[in-house]
Amino acid sequence: MPEKLTEFEKEVYDFIKGQGELLTSSVPKGMSGAIPGLIKKGAIDVFKKRTSRWTSRKRKFVRIRTSKNDS
Repeated sequence: MPEKLTEFEKEVYDFIKGQGELLTSSVPKGMSGAIPGLIKKGAIDVFKKRTSRWTSRKRKFVRIRTSKNDS
């Protein structure tokens, strides 16, 4: 886990880690404010993927960054 996280950022980090991949819209409203800080510190990744094979729409997900080489 990246250093220099605030207590609240650690709480959000652990929540996302416990869920694995999580839709950004599924993050609790009170926790969503910590997401930009975690992205900036390199703790989590935001990516898009399709949620259904019958639609071309992609939705945003967050997950814990696995290594320093990932972007």
